[in-house]
Amino acid sequence: MSVQARSPVPPPSSLSVPSRNAGTPVSASQTRNPITIRLRKILGTNFTDEATTEALQTLSELYGTQSTVSVSDSKAQTNGTDSDDNWSDEDVDVGLAVQDDSACLNETASRARKNLRRDLENKLAQGSQQFLQAFSEVDQKLDDLQNHVAAMRVACDEAETQLRLSNEASQSLLDRAESLRSEREEVEARKSIVMLFLNRFTLNDEEAEAITSRDVPIGPRFFEAMNKTERIRNDCRVLMSGEDGPTKAGLDIMASTSSYLEQGYEKIYRWCSFQFRQMGRDAQLEVDSTMQQAIFRLSQRPELLSEALTFLTQTRQTGLLSAFLDALTRGGPSGLPRPIELHAHDPIRYVGDMLAWVHQAIAAECEFLESLFGLGGQNDDGRARRMVGAVRTFKGSEEEGWVKELLNSAVTKLCVPLKVRVLQTVRSQESSIVSYKVANLLQYYMLTMRRTIGEDALLSMTLSEITDVSYKVFFDAIEAHGRALLRIPLDSDDPSLTPPLPILEHAQLLREIMQVYDSSLLDDTTAEPGQTFNRILDVMLDPAMEMCAAAAEEKARYRPQWDRAVFVLNCWCYLQNVLEAFEFTSEKRHTIQEKIDERVKSLEDEHYENILRDASLYDTVTIIKSKPPSDPLSHVLPAQKLQPTLARFSLWLSSPEVVHSPRLSALTSPSLHSTIHRVSLARVTKAYAQLCEEVRKPENRYEAASTLLGMERPFGQAGVLWAIFGLEEEGEESAAD
Repeated sequence: MSVQARSPVPPPSSLSVPSRNAGTPVSASQTRNPITIRLRKILGTNFTDEATTEALQTLSELYGTQSTVSVSDSKAQTNGTDSDDNWSDEDVDVGLAVQDDSACLNETASRARKNLRRDLENKLAQGSQQFLQAFSEVDQKLDDLQNHVAAMRVACDEAETQLRLSNEASQSLLDRAESLRSEREEVEARKSIVMLFLNRFTLNDEEAEAITSRDVPIGPRFFEAMNKTERIRNDCRVLMSGEDGPTKAGLDIMASTSSYLEQGYEKIYRWCSFQFRQMGRDAQLEVDSTMQQAIFRLSQRPELLSEALTFLTQTRQTGLLSAFLDALTRGGPSGLPRPIELHAHDPIRYVGDMLAWVHQAIAAECEFLESLFGLGGQNDDGRARRMVGAVRTFKGSEEEGWVKELLNSAVTKLCVPLKVRVLQTVRSQESSIVSYKVANLLQYYMLTMRRTIGEDALLSMTLSEITDVSYKVFFDAIEAHGRALLRIPLDSDDPSLTPPLPILEHAQLLREIMQVYDSSLLDDTTAEPGQTFNRILDVMLDPAMEMCAAAAEEKARYRPQWDRAVFVLNCWCYLQNVLEAFEFTSEKRHTIQEKIDERVKSLEDEHYENILRDASLYDTVTIIKSKPPSDPLSHVLPAQKLQPTLARFSLWLSSPEVVHSPRLSALTSPSLHSTIHRVSLARVTKAYAQLCEEVRKPENRYEAASTLLGMERPFGQAGVLWAIFGLEEEGEESAAD
């Protein structure tokens, strides 16, 4: 308060605060100066604090209102006083007003510093007075409400008294009404129970008429009545299985419902028998939901279903046989498609058309029977049923058993005419390739029928028998062709070494058979009936290879100069090349290759001996191999005899036979030519190396052995001979070995 009583502090800008950077120390009198302390306190105050800001804002609102009121009052007084002045003094009035506002603000600040506590207490007292006045009004309203509540309580007590008196007066009437109400509810409950029992355990007139009357056709109304009858029997069995045992009412219900069910099954049997008789060859094999439901109901009486399906079997057998004969002789409606027997001159089309018609008929019949027994759509686990062409598996259900039996019975009468015509066509064929095409076609349809109707079906067994006969006819034909090939001699005047014309024709026949098998729809893993395709290769190739070898031996007797070894290799290589284009002949190609390797080995030995003879080394190599180990080589083969031999060998190295063999040029396989010649040259090189080694040995007693060998090429060096023959790599490999 003492600070507030002092004179106003001048603005900070007018104070000369000594700078600390000047380096002059602050004196103790300046430190104790109240003004300095006040200024430091004011300058150190943090006005950014929320609480401080809120407090200053509140003070501003409190004193701002009072200052505004005082200023407005002063303006009003000035206006009242100067209302009669002229407008020319307006600027003077504005200046005076500004001076008055400044003075008012200074006065308000001074008063706020002096009377802050008193002003706050007055403000709180004023607010308390307002609260007291508002609460007094509320208290007055609550008193009025209490008076109204007391009046309502009195009225309610009077009404309660009147109601009690009225209730006592009418109590007897209420008791009588309550008893009548309870009796009526009991009667209604008994009535509802009886009606529910009758509705659940008896058939009404319309339902009984739907089951027993012939005027009501088989349809939804009939099936609903049958469902209710079966439900009544099931519920009655549950009731009769209680602790009290069977009752008379339960036995009567079971007897009446049993009679109704038997009449219903008899009605279904008569209707199905009539419908099955109408399913002739011209009928559309479509099954509606009524027929499916009827067959499902009748399946609960297997004896009735069997009798009804007997009519269906007879009708379908007659219809399919008649339709098949019409397709053979008459064709379709208006002659299109044309009769199948018009193509009897073309065995493949003739047999294919008959089998295709039978397959289509079986597919339609199978679809009809599956629809009849409700086997279409999806399995129980939600997966799609068998796809077209997939193997049909009968899982042993009753419906699948009926389908299998009916399908087998429906096509039974087709077996005889189909078998007679197919066998007649097969046995009349002279061409082995046509026989194989027909047999291949029969095998495809046989496998298809097995997947469709099962292996035990009569049609599948018939097709299997026909297929066996067809393959027997085919194998008889190719075996006869092979025997005939063995009897064909070679032309003794023909000097060529290429495969003869019979071998070419035989190979062409084999190529056509392999193309048929390769393009067929049979799986590669599917075996022929009891055999594989290797049997065909054996029957076709073994006689051809035997014929080449035997005929070559026979021809060599008349023409000693004729090269039978090259001829046999050419023929066998040609047959092997025929098989190269087909993967399923790998086993047979391997067998032929083994035989070719044997022949090549023999030809390599012959060619090696021929080269030794041409190079004049044959006798020398023979002497080296046959001489006793104790005898010096110089005694058996003196230097005077060895030197001409080496000279002739050097001369042979300059001949074209080193690069190309005239005899092997007749081979049709360049790879065989190159292989045999290179192997023979390699053996010659090894023989020359052995000769040089024997000559250099001291125990063989050759004088100046190195001079003797170095007089002629290859100068006693096997490496030079490898280079002359162009066999450097083979020489390195042999040296490494």
